[in-house]
Formats: sequence, structure tokens, C-alpha cells
Amino acid sequence: MKIQNKYRYVQATRSTEHGSRMYDVNGMKLPSVTTVLAKTKDQTYLRRWKEKVGHEEAERIKNYSSKRGTAMHKFLEKHIQGNGHEDLTEIGIQAKPMAQKIIDVGLTPISEYYGTEITLYYPGLYAGSTDLICMHNDMETIGDFKQSNRPKREEWIEDYYLQVAAYAMAHDCVHGSHIRQGVIMVCTPDLYYQEFKIQDSELRRYKHEFLKRLDSYYNLVYNNNNPKAGEIDFEANKI
Repeated sequence: MKIQNKYRYVQATRSTEHGSRMYDVNGMKLPSVTTVLAKTKDQTYLRRWKEKVGHEEAERIKNYSSKRGTAMHKFLEKHIQGNGHEDLTEIGIQAKPMAQKIIDVGLTPISEYYGTEITLYYPGLYAGSTDLICMHNDMETIGDFKQSNRPKREEWIEDYYLQVAAYAMAHDCVHGSHIRQGVIMVCTPDLYYQEFKIQDSELRRYKHEFLKRLDSYYNLVYNNNNPKAGEIDFEANKI
């Protein structure tokens, strides 16, 4: 896989405010895509799961999974960049074969890439960090890496689709690209690999669904102080 410097990406700083991740891009402070989705997600299933396993155990599982996911992403990032990486911690030892599974199966159709762990933003609305922007099976693609404790059903991963759709929309807006595809690559600790794709018209549908969630987010954040602050003029923004 070779890098092509086709697009010029910006640097951004990240911060956490009141439990929400924010990006400072060119002097604009924007909510992250993951924050928008988390704040507007139906939490019923999550609450039931926490009640079932207990809040302390739920927190332990969440934190461990998050650390394992971070370690897996680091292996993948360094591999894509052509650099070696070792992590001999317990989490690193578990994450390395998961990353290798994605490398062996998920990255095979990629001929070139434009960036990894890149900040993307839609001016004035939102920002985020995407795992991979590449040419996958001859289509410009947003790639997203996920770890999971168990295999996923497609009905469970709507927010994954919304996430890649948001990144595709931001990339097209700022860089004048035509992202046609989102590919989500998932691996479990027992090395079960899954791949989920959305393309063209389906990707466009998820862009519209994300905009609805974005509108809900801004309404939640601002409506108490200013009834019109959460109303986004998507037409004016040419979304």
C-alpha cells in the first residue's frame, strides 16, 4: 500500500468539555462526530446491559475494550505508515493479532491511501478523526477499524455507518472529493473478522440520517438558551 499526497489535511487540537470531545480546527471549536452520535443515541439497551452486569463490571468491560481498541488502532496506523510497532503489555499482546487479521484480510483490496488518523471537519458543524482514507477496490473510501467483544449484527452498527457517512461528507465538502464508499472492518479477540460496506445511494442515505442526528444534537445543546440556536440551515451550507 503506497501513500499518495492527493489531499492536504489540517491539524487540529482535541479537548474534552463537560464530557464531550471537541476539536479546534482553524479557530473553530466543533463537536466530534462520536459526541454527536453519543448525545443523540437511544441509550435504552446500554442502560439495560449495565443493570444486568452491574455498573462496576460494565465500566471495567468498557475501559478494557477501549484500551484494546486504542492498541489495535496503533498497530494498524504504524503498519499503514510502514513503521514497526511493539506493545508487550497484556492489552498489546491481545491487540496485535487482531490488527494483523485486519491487515491480512481487510487491507488487501487497498491500492493506495491518502491519510491515516486524519482530522476531518465540516466547517461550522462538526469534526472527527478517521482511521483511513484510501482507494479500496478502485473507489475512494473512508475506512474505519473496530474491535468488538463478540460478532456484530448489521442492525447493531447503524452508528458506525453514520460515522463514516459524516466523515465522507466532511471530506467531500473541504477537499472536493467524491467519496463513494465506507468500509467498516471489525475484529474480535478470537480473531473473527467482519466487514460492512455502504456505497453510493446507501452512503447518501446515511449522510441524511446523520444530519438529522446533528440537528438533534444542536437542539439539545442550545435550545435552552436560544430557541433558534439549534436550527441548522443545511441548504445554506450546501449539504
